[in-house]
Amino acid sequence: MEMRVKSVPLDEWNSELESIRSNLRNVVVGKEEVVRLVLTALLANGHCLIEDVPGVGKTLLVKAIAKSLGCEFKRIQFTPDLLPSDVTGLSIYNQKSQEFEFRPGPIFGQIVLADEINRTSPKTQAALLEALEEQSVTADGHTYLLPSPFFVLATENPIEFEGTFPLPEAQLDRFLLKFGMGYPSVDDELEILRHHGTKTPLESMTAVASPADVVRWRKVTREVHVEDEIARYIVHIVQATRKHANLVLGASPRASLALYRSAQAFAFTAGRNYVVPDDVRHLTPYVLVHRMMLSAEARLSGHSMEGTIGDILSKTRIPSLHGVSY
Repeated sequence: MEMRVKSVPLDEWNSELESIRSNLRNVVVGKEEVVRLVLTALLANGHCLIEDVPGVGKTLLVKAIAKSLGCEFKRIQFTPDLLPSDVTGLSIYNQKSQEFEFRPGPIFGQIVLADEINRTSPKTQAALLEALEEQSVTADGHTYLLPSPFFVLATENPIEFEGTFPLPEAQLDRFLLKFGMGYPSVDDELEILRHHGTKTPLESMTAVASPADVVRWRKVTREVHVEDEIARYIVHIVQATRKHANLVLGASPRASLALYRSAQAFAFTAGRNYVVPDDVRHLTPYVLVHRMMLSAEARLSGHSMEGTIGDILSKTRIPSLHGVSY
């Protein structure tokens, strides 16, 4: 198929995105793929869930991104006794005005770190649902819009650790991408010691972009062209999850939309104004891994979610691109 691509001013945007990547390299060592995934979610107007062990740099990553973008940073430390109002805010009676005034909670930030989200109760976890999906908070019958841009990076410890509450499917589905940080290589860990052993690079970090830039990038990302055959490829992948023998819960249409928008943003971070099948294949595990459920039989037989996604990708026909015209 031949692709006819809309004009998107790539040179200017790519230069700005590269300045962010370069700025982050001064603080976040050896995590180019993770940084690209976070930028993908940010540009696609989605949110990230990072599941990994403590100490691999999750908090440092989100703080560095907030500083690079000049965005207001807020942190929510989830604990078992945290209340929903501790996240969203609450109304307090003002004796002087004799009226209730809403005091915004820490969710009212532009870049929000929801740290160890699976350490709090399901009731408090659910307080994030409206914010993640609609970018607003409703309290006492009033709806309050969250700042723009709004981006949540949530972290969680692996479920097998003690004292955790697994996120329900409805909550997981609100996150665009889920991935892990992973341990650094030997060379990267040595570089971390050199960079962070005697100084704190984050403190000297300066903004290289602004919140208004993020809003502009999001608009441009929506113009990245997705050929009809690639959109059909996305749908076939998601449809296959609903029929696979290993799964008792397949991905919803929200997953199709998530994969579509992620592919647009991922292509944009690669300097392209069009999506290719490899964009979709690369992102599929990160978009689908938290949106499906293995059957008990599949788990007992040793099947994994990652292996099942790989099987689906291997059996779904890849559309071919014969040329690109501008």
